[in-house]
Amino acid sequence: MWKALLLSSLVGIRVANACTGTINSLADVSAAVACKTVNINSFTVPGGQALTLDLMDGSTVNLTGPPLPVSLMSPLPADMDSKRSVVVNGNGHIFDGGGPFYWDGLGGGGGIKKPDPMMKIRISGTFSNLKVVNSPQRTYSVSNPDTLVMSGLTIDNSQGDLPNAQSDGRPAGTTAQVRNHRLMSANRTSKDDCLAINKGSNIIFRGNTCTGGHGISIGSISSDATVTGITISGNTVINNDQALRIKTDATATGSSVSNITYSGNTATGCRQFGILIDQSYPDTLGTPGNGVKISAINFVAPTTNLAVNSDADRVAVNCGVGTCTGTWNWANLKVTGGSAGPITNFNGIAGFSQ
Repeated sequence: MWKALLLSSLVGIRVANACTGTINSLADVSAAVACKTVNINSFTVPGGQALTLDLMDGSTVNLTGPPLPVSLMSPLPADMDSKRSVVVNGNGHIFDGGGPFYWDGLGGGGGIKKPDPMMKIRISGTFSNLKVVNSPQRTYSVSNPDTLVMSGLTIDNSQGDLPNAQSDGRPAGTTAQVRNHRLMSANRTSKDDCLAINKGSNIIFRGNTCTGGHGISIGSISSDATVTGITISGNTVINNDQALRIKTDATATGSSVSNITYSGNTATGCRQFGILIDQSYPDTLGTPGNGVKISAINFVAPTTNLAVNSDADRVAVNCGVGTCTGTWNWANLKVTGGSAGPITNFNGIAGFSQ
């Protein structure tokens, strides 16, 4: 089993040789990455080390060999970094993040130091057909230099629903800039945000299933960050704290969130909120900050249908003074169950009422 994976292309434009390189151990890496095709077989990476692939322009990476888990038990995260287009074919193989070795019920809030994120994806091109299980904390951090399509991905952290010897009876698994990014047809059983966009533009999140976490999030947004041109459509959210959330840091300055479009999403079993837009993060519905501008948050056809639990709020919006602006068209949003949540410092929602 592999303990850590680092896939990278750190230099500019380099043309690969028309050969096939095969990696069976760390000793094979330097020769293999000179080839246009790189095949990675299952092997064990020594603890504390990482498999680093300094990939050429136009490379294709294939996970091959027997369908054994790739075990990422090193504190080093996996990292794929390329200035140019790369094709990564998971071929249905599994990355096992070794979560039970790290999970202590505290997530990123303390306790055992965890690899976070498990994989850094910094490529353009395609990344497909890979299953990740037992992420120690967050799974993917994506900051692509050009268009990237991620598809056919599964993240399953359901083993973290159970306590272990390190979590003191708690569920053990309580748990970057992106441009021109499409993440489609993925399934996630998570303990945290299914998706968290904290910086970037022209991102499509479509046709995904998110189970058992914090829902689909924009944010958290810190200082000097821009998020714009985001489309979230056709996703299914099951038993999450909220379905859709925008969260900005109460102390953030010089940032903006704009042109966020939701369509055709469905959610059931929302535990706390259907929609939560909150400018008091890390608090929830606390004192909002005034340093992040939010505009053009719209729901377009087909209708987004959300069902919340009886003790949840349907919609809560907590804006700073003058920070939420314009008219937001929510005519294609339907939320059932629960009760009406608070709307603070904003009266620009059109076509929807609680």
